[in-house]
Order: sequence, then structure tokens, then C-alpha cells
Amino acid sequence: MAKLRLKSKRELELMRNSCRLAAEILERSAELVKPGITTDEINTFVHDYTVRNGAYPSPLNYHGYPKSVCTSVNDCVTHGIPGPFIIKEGDIINIDVTCQLEGYHGDCSATYPVGIIAPSAQNLIDVARQCLAVGIAACAVPKARLSDIGLAIEDLADEHGYSVVRDYCGHGIGRQFHEDLLVLHYRQNRPGPLLEEGMIFTIEPMINEGGWKVKTLNDGWTVLTADGKLSAQFEHTIALTSNGPEILTKT
Repeated sequence: MAKLRLKSKRELELMRNSCRLAAEILERSAELVKPGITTDEINTFVHDYTVRNGAYPSPLNYHGYPKSVCTSVNDCVTHGIPGPFIIKEGDIINIDVTCQLEGYHGDCSATYPVGIIAPSAQNLIDVARQCLAVGIAACAVPKARLSDIGLAIEDLADEHGYSVVRDYCGHGIGRQFHEDLLVLHYRQNRPGPLLEEGMIFTIEPMINEGGWKVKTLNDGWTVLTADGKLSAQFEHTIALTSNGPEILTKT
């Protein structure tokens, strides 16, 4: 596994700026979530808000991705492409925002209820949020290893009868949208590298109501749960500092 290049204090400051904007965009886009809107309306808002603030929406044209944000509804695990799809009462939707500001990327996502949702769907959202929290907390333990993140996340998901997607993971981030270092969200057979001050990466567990297996549609992007059950995700960009993990995308 490649080692992530450690960031300087100057780079950390620039990352704080891009991540702060990404978190703001996500928070504002969440205000649009209500029955009857289209995912393309969310995309338009994210694109315009990003550009107005002097940044570029990182997903747009990234390896051919056609939109400025990912909107993943219900059994869509990740990379949902915004379009004319109308969200309705009872749905859940993950909005995944990444922006590039002053040459550095900030990346975050959250899953939101659309109107009144089933208690089981709300529980999935709550546990997915907690999975992110325990993953971040694992980074604060002295001499923590990268593999401790996935161990904490999968232990919690297991307690609730949920599964953790294995096909996608967190990643290093900085001048590149995706940099070296894979942050796996499930248990590994051997310990990962030690965490170090100066590392900046995302933690973004995708938690499934059913099994962890997924399938990709013919568009090459949209990823669904293989069993058609719900999936929820939360994501932060994390910097490891002398004071422990700092959540750069926290509003």
C-alpha cells in the first residue's frame, strides 16, 4: 500500500479553506431536500454555489463523470448521477460534495431523510453517522494504525446487523481529488501503517441495510446494493495534527 505524502502547515491551511467551503455547500444543498424536487436541481445549486465562491466542482468531468455532485437515493450506494429523478416522501438521499479551491480539494457527504421516513431507514442513517464518528475516534488513539478505522466501523455496523461496503473506500486527498492511501472501512487480516501527523484523508463508510455486495449500472457510475436494500453514508475529510484528528469538513 502506498504511503500518503504528508502535508505541510501551509497545505493544511489551504485544505481548511477548501474543506470549509465543501461543508458549507453540503449544508446549504441539504436545505433543498424535500419531496418533489429533482436531483438535478440539487446539482444546479451545488454547481452555481461552488463557482460563485471561486471554486471548481471536483466531480465534474472527473474521469468523465457528467455532473457537479453525486446524489444517491435509497438503494444507490454511491456515484448517483443527478437528473430528472424526483425524490419523494420516505426516500433517503446522500449528497456527496467535493470542491477544488486554490488548488486543493475538500470532500464530504451526508445522508438525509426526505420528509417523514420509516424508523428502520432513520436507524440506518443514525448508525451510518455513528460509524463515521467511531472511525474518526479511532484515529485519536496513540499509535493508531490505518486498519483501526475499519475495525471500529465494522464492529459497530455488525452490532446493528448492517454491513459495510467493501468495493469503495476513503482516500488521501489534497492537490489531487484521490491521492495514495486507501482507507478501508472493514476489518483487515493484518495491521495497516501507523497514522502520522500531516496525513489528510477521507473517511466515508457506506453502510448497507442488507449485504455488502453492490452492482454498477450500464452508465458506468451508478452503484446500487445488490439486494435492493437501503444504503447510507457520511463522509469527512480528516487531518492528523499534533492535537489529534481534525475534522476539516465540519460545519
